Amino acid sequence: MGVSFLYLQKKSLNKDAKHYFTFALSIDCVVFGFDGKDLKILLIERNEIPYANHWALPGDLLDPKDDLNNSVNIILKNLTGLSNLFFEQVETFGEINRHPQGRVITTSYFTVVNQNKYKVNPASFAAKAKWWKIEKANELKLAFDHNIILNKCFKRLQDSIRTKPIGFELLNQTFSLTEIQTLYEAILKMKLDTRNFRKKILQMNFLKETDKFQSNVSHRPAKLYRFELEKYELLKKEGFSFEI
Repeated sequence: MGVSFLYLQKKSLNKDAKHYFTFALSIDCVVFGFDGKDLKILLIERNEIPYANHWALPGDLLDPKDDLNNSVNIILKNLTGLSNLFFEQVETFGEINRHPQGRVITTSYFTVVNQNKYKVNPASFAAKAKWWKIEKANELKLAFDHNIILNKCFKRLQDSIRTKPIGFELLNQTFSLTEIQTLYEAILKMKLDTRNFRKKILQMNFLKETDKFQSNVSHRPAKLYRFELEKYELLKKEGFSFEI
């Protein structure tokens, strides 16, 4: 790294250095939403070139004066009205021809939210904003290389639930074991054996049984659980191996 820095220092002494400062940076926000049944992705319909009238991930060019990580929520709010979300950085995409107007390197971030708790308000160059099922989004020809970015982030999410607990931000304060299994199935896109799943999820010790039961259901009311927050946060920090 030191060699590269010294090299750029030398290059900055002459006009040839401008060659290394001619590309742009952007941020793409991958927002997954869980509605209690399905996992969806938030897309915007662009109303400016390039890719006008195409669906895309919420994203924009980064102002040279702005910090990379701090700009994620700013860009998302400007386009969708959503703000104050916790994002995880995933990957940087730098293919030479990924943007038709010039060299643009983009960094992707993802988050997962309870879709029912957020109201989307498209603005700026986002003519519309809509939640799409993952399968339907992949059938669209998204702008730029956003199909690739979407699937990279989706794979990261699928991998992460095998090593970190998930659900505190996505479920109600109390929930049934069926509801948390539905969440895991929505993310993993697979049907899980109920007995095996319940045995393993309870062994993680981040769920605490309550004295409450479901209400207003047509079947036998199920027992409700809540998250044991201290254990939940510890496992988020330290991780675990959850093979389903």
